[in-house]
Amino acid sequence: MSRPIRILELRSVRGTGGGPEKTILQGAARADPARFAVSVCYIRDRRDEAFGVTARATGAAIDYQEIEERHSLDPSIWPALGRVIADRRPDIIHAHDYKTNLLGLMLWRATGVLPLSTAHGWTGHSRRERFVYYPFDKRVLARYPRLVAVSSDIRNELVRHGARPERVTTILNGIDHRLFRREPAREAAERAALGIDAGATVIGAVGRLEPQKRFDLLMDAVALLRPSRPDLRLVIVGDGSLRGALASHMAARNLADCCIFTGHTLDIAGVHHAFDLFVQSSDYEGTPNAVLEAMALESPIVATGVGGTAELALDGVHGVIVEPGDARILADAITSTLADPPAARRRARAARSRIERELSFDARMQHLEAIYEEMMENAAGSPAFAGSYS
Repeated sequence: MSRPIRILELRSVRGTGGGPEKTILQGAARADPARFAVSVCYIRDRRDEAFGVTARATGAAIDYQEIEERHSLDPSIWPALGRVIADRRPDIIHAHDYKTNLLGLMLWRATGVLPLSTAHGWTGHSRRERFVYYPFDKRVLARYPRLVAVSSDIRNELVRHGARPERVTTILNGIDHRLFRREPAREAAERAALGIDAGATVIGAVGRLEPQKRFDLLMDAVALLRPSRPDLRLVIVGDGSLRGALASHMAARNLADCCIFTGHTLDIAGVHHAFDLFVQSSDYEGTPNAVLEAMALESPIVATGVGGTAELALDGVHGVIVEPGDARILADAITSTLADPPAARRRARAARSRIERELSFDARMQHLEAIYEEMMENAAGSPAFAGSYS
């Protein structure tokens, strides 16, 4: 077509968000304006004082706006969305969560704008999410003309709930390897900034302090190791609803002298320079950006093989992948990795190479942009395109 394809990224999130925010904002900033005109719209609850996307978007030099809602079921967002559609005139609405998935479907019916959704996974833990929102979301997504799944597990889940297999494409998350590169000269300063002695062995973990991340399990693993490894230090990077509960768990495991909570940080590369080992202890994931970051920054990896993790880091090649839910298994994997530094370094170098070759952000964007172009070609080739997907 003679003009760029117009994309409206639509997302609703609370607090600081997570991996999808990195993907959405960076993708909008990186898009070639001659081919894709990308606008980003976030729906935010005005009561959410921790909302952290605004500052990140402002610094990204993208076309960004917010729709403010008074509460989760605020009907005023519908006319506000109508104004966004009229102003931006998108060809494709790209939704990213159960709320905007429903809104994308409704806007398709009301305006004819084609919907696409990226299914990042269903990782919430509340009963309402697990037993109401998520089952409904999967039924909504089954009616979408095109879907992106960030892991094979998520793709299979979509197909099990009625999505046609040919409409679902798996695109693993990617990372900009140019922005995430290890610099050994930084390591001493980053450790000092955390108050960690040069001789300590640092286990690092990154993620929201929420139940599915199982930081309690990681603490249990470290507690098992501490009698024989008093040099161990545990650094947990992130914030969330379990901050108080995890602090209590830390005290109960007598880890107060070796465990550090950094809170939320945007300088993920910085903290990785303090790590000897990155550990993911999650019970479930989509395709974890934290693992991608560790791979890019050449931090040796021990991770539970949940969600797309084992598709990112192959066991024995890029990291050590273990079963979830067992502190002893996790502790043994940590021990074996720390006991063989040359093997750990080889895996870390292989992980970095995989990021550069196959899991770069550029490669991900090329796959996604091909879907945008395919959707527009299908629409141009069939005036009844929308109706063919009803």
